[in-house]
Amino acid sequence: MEFLKESPFSITVCDAEGKLLDMNDMAMNVLAHGQNIIGQNLLDCHPEPARTKLVNMLKEHNINAYTIEKNGQKKLIYQSPWYKDGEFAGYVELSLVLPNEMPHYVRKPKTE
Repeated sequence: MEFLKESPFSITVCDAEGKLLDMNDMAMNVLAHGQNIIGQNLLDCHPEPARTKLVNMLKEHNINAYTIEKNGQKKLIYQSPWYKDGEFAGYVELSLVLPNEMPHYVRKPKTE
């Protein structure tokens, strides 16, 4: 899945203890400022209160989704647990830039 390496959004993957397993080029540039931090524990990279939030997520396996604004750009942060052979294996985080103005559509199922 080479296209993910150069995708226009950030992808970060950690294991069940918070150890960083992989990140694409965008994540390396945005989150790690170009440094290879694969193998480090994300708990060591986050200040409070984000560190405590991550500790709880690793215990509870819940989805964490929110938006931020940084350097004039609005971003969606979506952190979701991933599973291997039915067992909690860690988290995948997607971070993508959102347009300042964005339509919202409600899709309804077709009636027969």
